[in-house]
Amino acid sequence: MKKVLEVVKEDLETIKVGRARPSLVEKIKVEAYEGTVLEIRELANITAPDPQQIIISPWDKTIIKKIGKVISDSDLKLSPIVEKELIRIKVPSLTEERRKEIGKLVEMKVESGRKMIRNVRNESKSETENLKKESGFSEDDVFKGLKELQKLHDEFIKKIEGLGEEKKLEIRN
Repeated sequence: MKKVLEVVKEDLETIKVGRARPSLVEKIKVEAYEGTVLEIRELANITAPDPQQIIISPWDKTIIKKIGKVISDSDLKLSPIVEKELIRIKVPSLTEERRKEIGKLVEMKVESGRKMIRNVRNESKSETENLKKESGFSEDDVFKGLKELQKLHDEFIKKIEGLGEEKKLEIRN
């Protein structure tokens, strides 16, 4: 369940909310060298000097155009400006319509996280119920295990929903 929480957290970080953050682009994959695919954060220094701009400064200047192309082809709808030494990305402010779209996207990602948590719970529940068949486990032990499992499930669902609420608040501001 911790892994699912991390996946949801990382997924929500990639959603742009009108504020420039290195996390928007750092995990975009680039085929930097023949057959070698790396994330931008492994190829460059990424900074956000102000709320409307991201600057990417690759350590190897020969791949600067590849990075720019991958960013412009991504679903982030960003237009990088490729210069000699660096890439500038202007992050536009959000319109009300775009805020609503992003809110729906956040809700979809949160719901996806809930489903993953439920799947983990259901798998663990099956395993726990199978313990009844093994010797050394009473029905009370299994019942207690299922009760703990449900508590964990509820706790992680609340955490995922909290992440979603934080992101929605970030979008509104």
